Amino acid sequence: MTNYQSAALAIKDQIIADRRTVHSFAETGFDLPQTVAFVEARLRACGLEPQRVGRAGVSCLIGSGAGKTILLRADMDALPMAEQTGLPFAAGNGNCHSCGHDCHTAMLLGAARLLKEHESELAGRVKLMFQPAEELLAGARDMLANGILEHPAADAAMGLHVAVGVEGCSEPGTITYKPGCASFSGDAVRITITGKDAHGSTPCAGVDAINIAAHIIIALQAIPAREIPCEQQAVVLVGMIRGGTSCNTNAGSCVLEASIRADSVEGRAFLKQRVAEISRATAATFRGRAEVEFVYGMPSLYNDPALCRDLSGYCQELLGGEAVIESDRMSGSEDFTIVAQKVPSVFFQLGAGSAAGGHLCGMHNPGMVVEEDVLPTGAALYAHCAVRYLQSHS
Repeated sequence: MTNYQSAALAIKDQIIADRRTVHSFAETGFDLPQTVAFVEARLRACGLEPQRVGRAGVSCLIGSGAGKTILLRADMDALPMAEQTGLPFAAGNGNCHSCGHDCHTAMLLGAARLLKEHESELAGRVKLMFQPAEELLAGARDMLANGILEHPAADAAMGLHVAVGVEGCSEPGTITYKPGCASFSGDAVRITITGKDAHGSTPCAGVDAINIAAHIIIALQAIPAREIPCEQQAVVLVGMIRGGTSCNTNAGSCVLEASIRADSVEGRAFLKQRVAEISRATAATFRGRAEVEFVYGMPSLYNDPALCRDLSGYCQELLGGEAVIESDRMSGSEDFTIVAQKVPSVFFQLGAGSAAGGHLCGMHNPGMVVEEDVLPTGAALYAHCAVRYLQSHS
């Protein structure tokens, strides 16, 4: 069997070049025309036939005939924040790849080349999933609705995410994972507050929506502080507030946008209930009205324990036992959850820059920089795990 670590190192320059090209595009959401065109061109250069799936997804098959099918997933979208790395290939369009999706795309393109070159080793099929809009928690759902897990049906799935500046899982070249519940849920909430405009000289004639918003923000902080048991974890964060038209008028309207995270299905339901109750009741207390909208959300990611055992073992074959570590739950939410709800799945984190190594800007920080030397390892892991899974289930 091919040594995929050595094979990936042989194409290291190409993997890094691909990453830098995608990094320079830094497109967001479903609006990924340059990224998608580049991915399709690179897949065709490998002798593959990419297909569009949904609004901006790309897929292709490697291997043929009978046997199982394993899906390998990489996300492609960036974040709407101006890059502050100073890198020569930095995006200049006001967006940046500060979550590493450029790395994921490049690693899976590298794996595609390796798997195509060694297609005869496949005891089944590998389906590639290049996904848009992970940051909106919407891209995987769109690709599933358009058949990514069908024709042929996926029997298992693997996702891989770089980790930078995250304690315990970002040492370059290490792999971390958690069987079972592996992440927090994540929900985006929009709270629209309606009051009544009034001149600043007669505030009693109006209802100040900004005042209501301030009381709602303070009240929401009591949920994790006073209503969540100590052994559970939860986050309620108001990250945006918009309201008012001038400094000397009561604001007739105001909008809050918040995120909530929980470590269980029950905890998620409780947070959503209490955010709605507190917002509406607080607004009513001050003679206003609050409408609560759950814009989008994602439950906790579940790593199939049996598949974790198998795939982590394949990772150890490639990297050695000390480099593969069972870890704590991830604090963030992840769109791969939608795939994991449908087929047995495992989501790994690949260390790409520790704080001890000088990587003080972590995920979603516009100054985040990754250790590009780990990218061949990611490509090798995708390829090796896919080959070994198919061999073990043939």
